[in-house]
Amino acid sequence: MKKLIIIPAYNESASIQSTVEAIKRDAKGFDYVVINDCSTDQTRNICEENGYNIVNLPVNLGIGGAVQTGYKYGMKYGYDIAVQVDGDGQHDPKYLMEMSDYLLETGADMIIGSRFIKKEGFQSSGARRAGIKYFTFLIKLLTGKTITDPTSGLRMVNRDVMSFFAHDYPKDYPEPESVVAVLRSGRTVKEIPVIMRERSGGVSSISLKKSVYYMVKVSLAILIEKIRPRNGRSR
Repeated sequence: MKKLIIIPAYNESASIQSTVEAIKRDAKGFDYVVINDCSTDQTRNICEENGYNIVNLPVNLGIGGAVQTGYKYGMKYGYDIAVQVDGDGQHDPKYLMEMSDYLLETGADMIIGSRFIKKEGFQSSGARRAGIKYFTFLIKLLTGKTITDPTSGLRMVNRDVMSFFAHDYPKDYPEPESVVAVLRSGRTVKEIPVIMRERSGGVSSISLKKSVYYMVKVSLAILIEKIRPRNGRSR
């Protein structure tokens, strides 16, 4: 099976090299593509100087647009599995083979790497954990499914969901909304315990100032997703 790692990157010059090198060392059998979301730092130069596989977006699309570009890339080049690994160094590629095996064994459509199943490693700040618990509650209320880490960017999907996301993917802060979309379409989502690290460089896109907007926007998006017509499996 062809397996693709999608690395969305915006101003990740402090960590992009270590992220890609860890993938090359610890994720044998996976290809990768860096989606450079019109970075204004040295991210593009670092990737090009090291000969990394990179797609340079001409304008900044945000995390949703960057990840969707990765799914479109995966569909174009015939990949069977795609997994998002953020460019900030938080995600350990050593878990990718385990996630791939679990995806195939269970027949799930999406596997999420959750830091909250065993509660080991970096657990994020108290405020963010409260927000994550809120989204877990909201998703449970709307879908009946408990997702312990709905904001996790470490998520693997099969080709069916890759096609689904290539055509329609949330633009801002897409993780909780996209989980609801997958569950509402009748597809299955499972989680696997992972250990995450603190970001090794750069700045999170969700600042304290943006937190209120984030909570309101994503909540409304999830509620709207609940009432949208269901988009079932592709044929």
